[in-house]
Amino acid sequence: MSDEPRRLVVGITGATGAVYGVRLLQRARALGLETHLVVTAAGVLNGHHELGLDRSALEALADQAYGVGDVGACVASGSFPTDAMVVAPCSMKSLAAIAHGLSDNLLTRAADVTLKERRPLLLMVRETPFNLAHLRNMTAVTEMGGIVFPPLPAFYHRPSSIDELVDESVERVLSLLGVADARPRHWQGLRR
Repeated sequence: MSDEPRRLVVGITGATGAVYGVRLLQRARALGLETHLVVTAAGVLNGHHELGLDRSALEALADQAYGVGDVGACVASGSFPTDAMVVAPCSMKSLAAIAHGLSDNLLTRAADVTLKERRPLLLMVRETPFNLAHLRNMTAVTEMGGIVFPPLPAFYHRPSSIDELVDESVERVLSLLGVADARPRHWQGLRR
């Protein structure tokens, strides 16, 4: 991206790892980014199960929040200027819908709009192991210009907590989007 992003669409689905979406929203706010949030019904359930947060608590983390069925929301149109979209975490169901252009709810429509407008789309896919359908869907999204970004932890910086692992993945996402103040830890080579 030539300019630093200022308006970010964030999707949270029902895959495990709701903490990635929450931490992304928190960091985006701290960095002064405007956020637009879409959470699926399963994303709300998982946010409650994993983090104890209900829908209103999740939505309070964003500047604007929309219901997943609100296909008339501004983020459903390419005429609404956004800089990027991140789905964190991204379920295999949402991945499949995005890969096949289904636009069956606001989250997948916003992703479709992001792709058609040639804006960055990052999918923090959460599943293991992958089956052939998952791999083919990831390939399809990549061929359309999306970025498949499984939040795989790095251990070379010797993290001491889960929070550090989550933060590192979020900082790498922000850095990949071109956010100047992102703080991922860079590999410095082996110490001799």
